[in-house]
Amino acid sequence: MKRTCLLLLAACAVQALAETPPSTSRLTLNESQVRALGITLIDVDAGGVAGSVRLPARVEVPLAQMRVLAAPIGAVVDTLTAVPGMSVRKGQLLARLSSPQALEIQRDALQAGAQAELARQSLQRDELLFAEGLIPEARLQATRAAARQAAAQSGERSRGLAMIGAAAGRLAGELELRAPIDGTVLSQDAQLGQRLEAGAAIYRIGWLSPLWLEIQVPQAMAAGLRNGDAVRVLRPAVNGRIVAVGRAIDAGSQSLSVRAEVGDGAAQLAPGQSVEVELVRPLSGGKAIPAAALVRQAGQTLVFVAAAGGGYIARPVRVLAESAGTVTVDGLAGGEKLVVTGVSGLKAMLGGHRAP
Repeated sequence: MKRTCLLLLAACAVQALAETPPSTSRLTLNESQVRALGITLIDVDAGGVAGSVRLPARVEVPLAQMRVLAAPIGAVVDTLTAVPGMSVRKGQLLARLSSPQALEIQRDALQAGAQAELARQSLQRDELLFAEGLIPEARLQATRAAARQAAAQSGERSRGLAMIGAAAGRLAGELELRAPIDGTVLSQDAQLGQRLEAGAAIYRIGWLSPLWLEIQVPQAMAAGLRNGDAVRVLRPAVNGRIVAVGRAIDAGSQSLSVRAEVGDGAAQLAPGQSVEVELVRPLSGGKAIPAAALVRQAGQTLVFVAAAGGGYIARPVRVLAESAGTVTVDGLAGGEKLVVTGVSGLKAMLGGHRAP
């Protein structure tokens, strides 16, 4: 019975050692083993990382600077006067459309205008008659009410004409659509002769200064970003500033959207362009180390650091960003000594293989 208990205790001890997480695993090597593995160390920088994180970005037009010129009612495209890339001025004629429905709206506007004029003339006549004492006040009040109602209806029909771009004072069935802002035509979404439904886009117009950079930033790194932090576009060389750090995290990429604004130099960028940007602000807690120092084992990302008293410890770290052979990690302290060569041999020992 006593021997059985001892065997169980020994088995538990072996299992406990096998389950010891890499973060507490200590590897002890003699000098010949260190030389054989080619282990070299560097000091972890005591400071944070600044200006070394590069990420892809997309150039966008701020929503407040965009307008869509759309068909106000069902119509056929007769004329288009602009093409993508063309600069336009507010009020410039961009398209002519023809529509039977526009004829109906013009007719209603003409009728409402005629009724309003007739009501105005009736009011003038009744005011004269009332002044001479020929009609009672009640009739004058009724005429005034009818004139106000007719004028309001005429104004409503006139505003409807203006909203759809139809010509006033005549029956033509033609609509004239004009640029709502100064800007550049970003896209042409309709063709000559095309039949459009109400609300169908014809042109998209944008004012291209300033522009936005849409940057997808890893969640772990975004916590250190603030509005006003500097952003640098690498090619072409343009500087900007962060104006919004998103709060919603994409479930697939575990990143969130950061917007930066580019004012000076925006003319060198084009909406929809893909660029590479560099985040200039220091990343709180991050340490820049060579990418070769990282190993991945059992679902963990590890580095090896020299242990006090000798040997090496596998330390779990969290990767914040990667860029051109350098990674930014969280989990290291300034002044620690990091293994940068011989890492694969230490990884093999960690997995149970003996060092040479």
